[in-house]
Amino acid sequence: MSRAVAPPSGSPAPETATLGGRSIALRPLAEAVADRYFTQFPDDLDRYGEAARAWEVHDTQYCLQWAVLDVAGSADLEREVAWLASVLSARGFPLERLARNLELAADVVAERVAAPGAAVADRLRAAAAGLP
Repeated sequence: MSRAVAPPSGSPAPETATLGGRSIALRPLAEAVADRYFTQFPDDLDRYGEAARAWEVHDTQYCLQWAVLDVAGSADLEREVAWLASVLSARGFPLERLARNLELAADVVAERVAAPGAAVADRLRAAAAGLP
C-alpha cells in the first residue's frame, strides 16, 4: 500500500551541532542510521516511496541535534520527540518505528562520536524508551 509522500521542504534539517566544543556533522550520522533503519524496515521504502529516505535522514538530523542540545542543557529531547511523535502518529506512522530509529541513532552516536557522545546516546535511548 504505497502512499504518495512529498520530500521534505521548507527549512532544511540542521547539518551540524556543537558537542563538547566540537562541530559534529549530523548528515553522515543520519545517513548511517537510515541505512540501518531501512535494513530493518524495507517496507517503508515501498510504503512511502522515493521520499522515504529523505524524510528518514531529515527527521533523524533533527533528533540528533535535539539530543546534542539536550546534553548542553538548551533543549528538551523528550519534549521534541513527543512533538515529532504526535505529528507522525497523526499521519499513521507506527511509533514503535520512531522508537527503533532513536535506538539506532543512539548506536551510531555511541560508535562514531567521541566523548561526550555517550551522553547523547543515553539521551536518545531514554527518549526511545519514553515513547508509547
